[in-house]
Amino acid sequence: MIVFENVSKDIAENKILKNINLEIARGDFVSITGHSGAGKSTFIHILIGNVFPTHGKVTVEGFEVSKLNSNLLQKYRRNIGVIFQDYKLLHKKTVFENVAFPLEVCGEKDSKIKDKVFSTLEKVGLKKFAHRFPKELSGGERQRTGIARAIVHDPKILIADEPTGNLDPEASNDIIDILLKINSEGKTVVLATHSVEAVNKVRKRVVKLQDGEVEFDRKNSGY
Repeated sequence: MIVFENVSKDIAENKILKNINLEIARGDFVSITGHSGAGKSTFIHILIGNVFPTHGKVTVEGFEVSKLNSNLLQKYRRNIGVIFQDYKLLHKKTVFENVAFPLEVCGEKDSKIKDKVFSTLEKVGLKKFAHRFPKELSGGERQRTGIARAIVHDPKILIADEPTGNLDPEASNDIIDILLKINSEGKTVVLATHSVEAVNKVRKRVVKLQDGEVEFDRKNSGY
């Protein structure tokens, strides 16, 4: 499903990623970990299609990401959902409206949007907060809104970039539990995190990056 072949990324004179070779099968849960500056964010941005490799290629669901034009890149991104550390919610929209937004952009009918949004909010435990605004939510509730928005269009792959970075331990555990539940339903989950606690709670496949290289790749593991 996801294949990195000899992927390197240079920015000016800095080698951010160095010859990454990695395969992630459909339905995997993979934690990409490492200290700040190890290359996690660049790995994720390449996977999303925000930046392209300097060398090598990335193939996802048959798409060679770096060769996609703007139209094909938009089509590719419908296969993925992305969760951000800082939530990236629309503050003038309610929880319902935030989650509905990706469906509206894709031209879904209002009747289908309503059903999909409420069923997704129920999945993340936020149905009763549908008409609240982000400022009325806790950090954990905002992140659950972000998860709902990322999965409402039923993507094949969920990418979580430091989703617990701004949360307390209890809220962090809740987010990891939701990601594990989503994975158990057959979605591929790629979690980028520096949190030892998150990796040890997940205890699935761990890929550790160090100075832009794969230091280790272990299954059913924590730190």
